[in-house]
Amino acid sequence: MTATHTYASDVAFTPAVKSIQTRKGSREGYAHAEQRGWRSEVDENLAAFLADANSFYLATASADGQPYIQHRGGPKGFLKVLDKQTLAFADYAGNRQYITQGNLSENPKAYIFVMDYAHRRRVKIWGEARVVEDDEALTTSLMPKGYRARPEQVILFKIEAWDTNCPQHIPQKFDAADVAAALAARDAKIAELEAEVAALKGEKPSLPADES
Repeated sequence: MTATHTYASDVAFTPAVKSIQTRKGSREGYAHAEQRGWRSEVDENLAAFLADANSFYLATASADGQPYIQHRGGPKGFLKVLDKQTLAFADYAGNRQYITQGNLSENPKAYIFVMDYAHRRRVKIWGEARVVEDDEALTTSLMPKGYRARPEQVILFKIEAWDTNCPQHIPQKFDAADVAAALAARDAKIAELEAEVAALKGEKPSLPADES
């Protein structure tokens, strides 16, 4: 990493941030929190969280600080843990703007924001990222099996610090596929119960109109 911090949280709690925390009365509480420590390595909880994620946002900035945020999506677990401080994913071909890659070529600082709307959880990950274009074996190993996308390159993300947020103000939302599966299971259970009721009454289950 390009900077040395006393605490992992210093990546976010800069002197300017701490000054405002002091002025607004929250510095003492965060001073105690930073001594307990933000995490700088992947633990079991983060690994499980990422294994269930199918979407995240990747933030980068140009050399002069112009920020850019881009969505990345794929099958659950497409953002993979390579080791305790390294995340990686296959970067699929897209609209060919290459803003993220351009930013990383001159400023490696990056940030990953992962939302879990269904369980109202979020994870913030600070670090540095780089693009790997010429490692076919690595690209193949990171490409989700059977996923219909063309991997163009790999992005490696080195973790500097990560933390979680409380669920306050996170709206609860569910993936369409999960909702469809839940409705299908409900409909199957209803059909099963209706058949049991009909059997108990000694009746034959009614057929759909086009089969009667």
